[in-house]
Amino acid sequence: MGGEPLAALDLVDTAILVVDPPRDLLSERPDAWWDLQSHRLPTGPRPPEAAVLRLRSAIRDLFDAHLEGRDPQATSVADVNAYASAVPTSRQLTLGPDGPAAETRWHTELGGNAILAALAQEAIDLLSDPDRLATLRRCASSSCSMLFLAENKRRIWCSSAGCGNRARAARHYHKTHRSGDVR
Repeated sequence: MGGEPLAALDLVDTAILVVDPPRDLLSERPDAWWDLQSHRLPTGPRPPEAAVLRLRSAIRDLFDAHLEGRDPQATSVADVNAYASAVPTSRQLTLGPDGPAAETRWHTELGGNAILAALAQEAIDLLSDPDRLATLRRCASSSCSMLFLAENKRRIWCSSAGCGNRARAARHYHKTHRSGDVR
């Protein structure tokens, strides 16, 4: 939780779907996720849990639809667009110790939640960038539901230290403990 370059992708990964019943890390440990993401999300009040879960579900459907080669649900597209458009933004020039810089200003004066809008915008930016979208992957482990952006074409595990290491250890075990071999 918290290792992907996009907060929207980390949000999607808070739902562990390959266990029965599915686990929701966001509901189990909400403060942990929000603390991890606070440096890359706009400031403002934490959005209501129901809205976060609805956005997470919509983004997950959009990402899964891409990975599965299917059309996403129309409601997923509508929800992401609604959250993204609920808070207008503008680019602002700021002058700091290192000189001029551009930053995004979130205009929440008329309502909406900047955090939800930022998460939705990240998902839209990823889905509308064919080169970056081509790096979206689902972990190759059958016991993991995490999605990630692969830095290289060979990456198949969400984490080489987690799922990748478990797969390598299992392969090694099966090689050295073949059924019928007496050691």
